[in-house]
Amino acid sequence: MTRAARTKQKPPFEPGLIPAPGELLVWRDARHFDRWQELPCTLCGRPTPMRSHSEEPVHKACAESWVTANPTEARRGRFASDLAPKPKSKKGQGDHA
Repeated sequence: MTRAARTKQKPPFEPGLIPAPGELLVWRDARHFDRWQELPCTLCGRPTPMRSHSEEPVHKACAESWVTANPTEARRGRFASDLAPKPKSKKGQGDHA
């Protein structure tokens, strides 16, 4: 067995939409939370277990405030919401009229 086969590769952690200034980020994915280590928030300096999509340590509230204060720069995607999950539809449970 090769070394690459033994190491578990992380699936890509793709960001979704960038919220409009004043709107909330949707960070539901567990990869936003580091249960092992708190690092200083890049915006306020206080410890946080939260991580952005690029694994930057940042409080969600700090990231939302930054998006509101820097709407033009926010479009570059520093902080974004998670991708919307694919709908789980079961046969026979479609649109009820």
